[in-house]
Amino acid sequence: MSFHATALTLFPEMFPGPLGLSLAGRALREGIWRLDAQDIRAQARDRHRTVDDTPFGGGAGMVMRPDVVDAAIAAAMPEGDTRPLVYLTPRGRLLDQALVREIASGPGVVLLCGRYEGVDQRVIEARAMREISLGDYVLSGGEMAALTLLDACVRLLPGVMGGAESALEESHSAGLLEYPHYTRPAEWQGRAVPPVLLSGHHAEVARWRREQAEAATRERRPDLWNRIAAGAAAA
Repeated sequence: MSFHATALTLFPEMFPGPLGLSLAGRALREGIWRLDAQDIRAQARDRHRTVDDTPFGGGAGMVMRPDVVDAAIAAAMPEGDTRPLVYLTPRGRLLDQALVREIASGPGVVLLCGRYEGVDQRVIEARAMREISLGDYVLSGGEMAALTLLDACVRLLPGVMGGAESALEESHSAGLLEYPHYTRPAEWQGRAVPPVLLSGHHAEVARWRREQAEAATRERRPDLWNRIAAGAAAA
């Protein structure tokens, strides 16, 4: 069974977007995964196809209506659909590689792409949505976040990437940032490739790469390094 992704959105034309190109696009054409984008506005019941309303309590902006959002979810997830329902929001759990692997290992995912000021809290609770954030910043809507999450998941699906080892050595796969990469020419603008990479000594290359990954993580992401150190101390 292929990985099945559904995006609930006010802008279905944004999909597949970049996911129709490169590795993800090829995998989509080969049936390794499926993607459908469903227009939330199709579930609106008035002649203006209204999907939002003013917030109770006042304030700027509009809020997506719970009845319309719930109807869109019901249309996308028939009874027995076991895919997780994810609402992409800055309030959610931060997306990391462990969560990407968890989602990619399942049957697929349904992604609710919010707009305006957000979605009525009642439908989030009623549908037990999993709230996920890409980071501490705000986008115009959830579509770009959905595309990013799907790209991260799709590349882990069997048959998508050329080599499994490539995925294992990338940044965050083991909690560390990735080591630096070099290719030909061996010297460029007076800058030489580190000699160990030309030595042919695989154990030394592996040790150098590990040291470089650790150094980069300590310097650039002390939060990650502290978590790794805490985990090692507790083991």
